[in-house]
Amino acid sequence: MGDSRRNAPTSSSVSSRPRAAALLQRLPSAPGFWRSPVRGVPFTALLGLVLLAGITLLFVTGLLSYAAYNPDLAPVNDKTPDKGLLGFYLFPWPTSPHWLYRLTQGLHVTLGIVLVPVLLAKLWSVVPRLFTLPPARSLAHALERISLLLLVGGALFEFVTGLLNIQLEYLFPGSFYPLHFYGAWVFFAAFLAHAGLRTPQAVRVLRSGGLNGPVAGDVLESPAPAPPTLSRRGALAMVGAGSLLLLVTSVGRSFDGPLRRLAALTPRGAAEPGSGPNGFQINKTAAAVGITTADTGEGWWLTVSGPAGNLRFSREQLLAMEQHSAALPIACVEGWSTSDQWWRGVRLSDLAALAGYPDRPPGVLVESLQRSGPFRRAALRDNQVRDPRSLLALQVNGEDLSPDHGYPARIIVPAAPGVLNTKWVARLTFGEL
Repeated sequence: MGDSRRNAPTSSSVSSRPRAAALLQRLPSAPGFWRSPVRGVPFTALLGLVLLAGITLLFVTGLLSYAAYNPDLAPVNDKTPDKGLLGFYLFPWPTSPHWLYRLTQGLHVTLGIVLVPVLLAKLWSVVPRLFTLPPARSLAHALERISLLLLVGGALFEFVTGLLNIQLEYLFPGSFYPLHFYGAWVFFAAFLAHAGLRTPQAVRVLRSGGLNGPVAGDVLESPAPAPPTLSRRGALAMVGAGSLLLLVTSVGRSFDGPLRRLAALTPRGAAEPGSGPNGFQINKTAAAVGITTADTGEGWWLTVSGPAGNLRFSREQLLAMEQHSAALPIACVEGWSTSDQWWRGVRLSDLAALAGYPDRPPGVLVESLQRSGPFRRAALRDNQVRDPRSLLALQVNGEDLSPDHGYPARIIVPAAPGVLNTKWVARLTFGEL
């Protein structure tokens, strides 16, 4: 006869089961681990719809910013040479309205800052899903989890690199331009897939139950919520207040008005850097890029090249030519911009005529005295050269350019990104690029 006690559970194994069960309930994968009463599908759905609209606009304005660099014009403008089909949408960047880049890039950067609280709240609201077990119930579920990983990782990458670029803190490896460009495409592909799957559900949830209405099978709502300290409406109000605060402390960097002095979170948005005609924002000083008075003094000459050969002009000779004026802003990829400044100098089209293109001037390659760094050489399209407001500027606001603003001569072109308005110009080469 067998011993009936052979397969009976021991007292130690019986006592260990409650401890194991209690331990499992303390893990993030347990439904009761996340106890905030704020979480729930309605709360997440509303944040998701805000991000759907905001991130779509971010992506479009980001593409416009990339197009403004004319990367398909010449290799010196293209910081993403392996873009391939991702450059399908590129088009010749216009010069009118003259504030176009200031608007699109200011909107891109300001909206990116304002959406930070919304993004963080959305990630907080769905964090229980990251720990659900099993990690993949089927191949389709596994693919969905992978797309979510790309979505979350891409969002964090794009926002972090963008915010660091605004602050001129390049802590990431490699160039900002290709990293942000390729990261945007990866993120937006995952974003579109996620939006396609979730947007109809989000709309149905908000239509049926509202923000606090019950949702059948709500996997985000805690089965044992903690006592509420804040309602969902209150949580949304906090998110909105955070976004409003960021708006007030950042929008002045991109647009004129009384909020300019409140742009405390931005390196180029607060008080003007000085007084007088040259007292407006810059990114790089002459000293920072190694430009000295020996480079810009009496020994400086501008070389203009084209079918007519290589022509050389002193600053005095340029000042003796017919002078033209244009009121144009400076707008940079970091989102900061100036109000319209009154520039005066020689039209690029007039210099092209001297170079041998009297009728329809082509594009031009601009070279700076700056010896290293990105965009010390830049190409401008023919439509930019032909615009009568495009100048080789010698003065600003009635005074000679300061060294930091590009003395002895700089480029100023309507609607062009700041880096294409080359400072300390040494050479202009007109021709097919």
